[in-house]
Amino acid sequence: MEAHQVSQRRACSALDVDRSTVRYQSRRDDETELRDAMKAVAKERRRFGYRRLHVMVERQGWQVNHKKFRRIYREEKLQVRRRGGRKRALGTRRPMVVPDSPN
Repeated sequence: MEAHQVSQRRACSALDVDRSTVRYQSRRDDETELRDAMKAVAKERRRFGYRRLHVMVERQGWQVNHKKFRRIYREEKLQVRRRGGRKRALGTRRPMVVPDSPN
């Protein structure tokens, strides 16, 4: 709008965008205190997933919807790290013997 000296209405119609989308401002709180509480519990209990973390945070007095908790959990990248698999010996197996006759 500033570069081409046009109104918001004309700029939105040129880009085929609704003006309500351009004017939208989120009113949602960023929940910094809840995020800090989640990080503290997750740091203390590394093997807990979001369900058990949700219980722990509720015990601290937070009332949070499980869907909102899951969304924040994902945004903060608090997923439980995958454990490494069992180490197997490499190269110990012999190749399969090719049969030289039936049976």
